[in-house]
Amino acid sequence: MKKLLSIAILSFGLLFLAESGANAQTVSGSVGAVSRGGSTKGTITLSIPGGLHTNSNRPSKDYLIATTVRVSAVGAKTGAVSYPRGRNRKFQFSEEPLNVYEGTVSFGFNLTVPANFKGNAVKVRAVVRYQACTDEVCYAPKTKEVTLTARVK
Repeated sequence: MKKLLSIAILSFGLLFLAESGANAQTVSGSVGAVSRGGSTKGTITLSIPGGLHTNSNRPSKDYLIATTVRVSAVGAKTGAVSYPRGRNRKFQFSEEPLNVYEGTVSFGFNLTVPANFKGNAVKVRAVVRYQACTDEVCYAPKTKEVTLTARVK
């Protein structure tokens, strides 16, 4: 009975560690103030703790899950997201280097507000999808959201 209990506790601990590794990434961002009829730049930031990486937006293999960022705003127009280049890294489980993101990664976009915009703020919603991996294992893909506010002048 004690052996069974020890195995259950160990399994729960490993599950907790695996889930915490999968959720260790944070998503944040910023967007500048904007005049009616004007545009501003915004940034979405994915922070990846040491020991983890995500596949870049252009992974080396078709079967790898790419990191993607989608931005949208009500009453304003968001431009295409600019993805940084990944870094080619060789891992024990792959014969070829993989293109990955590590550390802090920033994704840029433009926000354009129409001249007839009513209100003093625009809410920008960003959805980031990624798959976190260690050198040995990949966790289930995750999606995280962040809402930014651009002040309209």
